[in-house]
Amino acid sequence: MNQDIIDVKPAPRHSAAQVRLLAVDEAFAGQRLDNFLLRELKGVPKTHVYRMIRQGQVRINKGRAHADTRLTAGDMVRVPPVRTAQEPAVAPAPARAFEILYEDDALIALNKPAGVAVHGGSGLAFGVIEQLRAARPAARFLELVHRLDRETSGVLLVAKKRSALTALQKQLRERTTGKTYLALVEGAWPTHRKVLDAPLARYLVPTPQGGEGERRVRVVEPGHPDAMRAVTLVRILAPVHLCGDTAPMTLLAVTIKTGRTHQIRVHLASAGHPIAGDDKYGRFEHNRALHKCGLKRMFLHAWRLRFAHPGDGREVVLQAELPGDLARLLPAGASVLPAEQ
Repeated sequence: MNQDIIDVKPAPRHSAAQVRLLAVDEAFAGQRLDNFLLRELKGVPKTHVYRMIRQGQVRINKGRAHADTRLTAGDMVRVPPVRTAQEPAVAPAPARAFEILYEDDALIALNKPAGVAVHGGSGLAFGVIEQLRAARPAARFLELVHRLDRETSGVLLVAKKRSALTALQKQLRERTTGKTYLALVEGAWPTHRKVLDAPLARYLVPTPQGGEGERRVRVVEPGHPDAMRAVTLVRILAPVHLCGDTAPMTLLAVTIKTGRTHQIRVHLASAGHPIAGDDKYGRFEHNRALHKCGLKRMFLHAWRLRFAHPGDGREVVLQAELPGDLARLLPAGASVLPAEQ
């Protein structure tokens, strides 16, 4: 079968069922593979795009890639035959106003509520970015700089310019930003354990129906073929007991030096202290007991974010206060939290 080589600036939309090779130019350098494909393959269901990536049908420079693989200028992305004609009509995302922590002509920092995905896909018609675009129809450019899990609340960056997007994502790749989360974990965290440096790898959990399975992450040995280095820094903030429970818990400030999928959740769970309410890596029986105490979701909050402004380079430090559903579970509320550093 013939292959088209297309220089993406961006490329025109195609519906013919043929293999295509997309050449990535400077404008798309640093963008995630899934975002690149979702923009290029308008009319293809998002679930199908993610399935193609998981099955290895999409290749970068002839090699398999993950959805969060960052593109570089000159990459050749192989896209298998896809058709768009039979895509069902999708209702537009409803406009929604989110709490804005900071905004200028380059970026928006919003306080993402728990229970809302950052984007549509995997069975979800829309997320934060689609709702934000609907609320700001005059905005020419709005793109996610990074992601948060659906049940994680807190600081989320959205770029309003392509130049801001690439500059901020470059900082994330080079680990020059500071991203600190609040996490309530099971057990008394050891005071001497401050650094978690264990590589992670993704895998799929088989479903009873024999489907593709659910994506998960686990700690692996450094020599594992899919190992990705992941570094997490941990600081104890306060011991916590929920609703008279004699089992100790610990409130932690967790700073990530790498941005791997489920990094905090897996690192803390592998250390024997899963995040309270984590339905993937936590303990079901304890989570059920915590639910009766008022914890209705995973206790993980993107608390503080530090970065250099993409325009003038000045340091920007943002903070999203612990939301009420989590703060009221702590002794003396948010007073256990240290002052901004």
